[in-house]
Amino acid sequence: MRETWDGVAVEWSSAEVERGVRIHYGVAGAGGRTVMLVRGYPQTAYAWRRVAPLLVQAGLRVVMPDYRGAGGSSKPSGGYDKHTRAGDLHALLYEHLGLTGPVTVAGHDIGMMVAYAFARRFPDVTERLVVMEAPLPGTEAYERSLRDTKRVWHFHFHRAPDLPELLTAGREQLYLERFYQDLAYDIEAIGSESMARYVRAFARPGAMRAGFELYRAFPADAERNRADLEREGRLRMPVLALAGAHSTFARSMDGMMREVAEDVTFQVIEQANHWVPEENAEALVAALGVFVSGYA
Repeated sequence: MRETWDGVAVEWSSAEVERGVRIHYGVAGAGGRTVMLVRGYPQTAYAWRRVAPLLVQAGLRVVMPDYRGAGGSSKPSGGYDKHTRAGDLHALLYEHLGLTGPVTVAGHDIGMMVAYAFARRFPDVTERLVVMEAPLPGTEAYERSLRDTKRVWHFHFHRAPDLPELLTAGREQLYLERFYQDLAYDIEAIGSESMARYVRAFARPGAMRAGFELYRAFPADAERNRADLEREGRLRMPVLALAGAHSTFARSMDGMMREVAEDVTFQVIEQANHWVPEENAEALVAALGVFVSGYA
């Protein structure tokens, strides 16, 4: 399937990365360097619709997966820890798409946790890492965030067995719109069409369960991240940490990433709260242009 975003063609397909697990993804551009964009919750790869065309115009190839359990990808019963999801994306890039060189991996929200797991698991092919707007399980910043029950109430609710599925069934739109509205600098930046597209994706069978499994895997993610850090030390590739100027993460992203990486650059994106790729794509791409040499 082909779709056009701001004059740039996006080709959509899917790949079987392990038996019974297919990953839905979009590819745009034909540049010699590749950036993989990993979206957050509760969205789909459509969240990059304003970012991808700007990167393509700058000469990059862009890959936008819906990771396991999300969007058009398979929603199996297990494998929702970020280490496993990183393996899915590595298989997509290097076994299905045939990449041979390194990639820059950028993740937003829970996609940031997957991007970090990719960089940790596959450092030899991770040229640079970009992270936005989420607490990383296993860090001191994450442990502090769990105590802010007003801000991360959903972390606890989503991890309860069965109850979230029961209470949100048939009410997906009411529930999900709460996130889009409460965490926005300008709700119109997301827009009703995008909201409707996201809600349709999460109303599919198994989609809300798969979304909650992201959160249920946090304890395992934290344990692995702490063990990896103790065994391997901090990440050595360059890391760009970003936060919306109106987001609570503007106060924590820099210090949090310095817990786990040696070479960290931090930048605040103006006129944005949590939904940075949709609220200020131009400023996000400008920050990436400075960070990633070759297309500034």
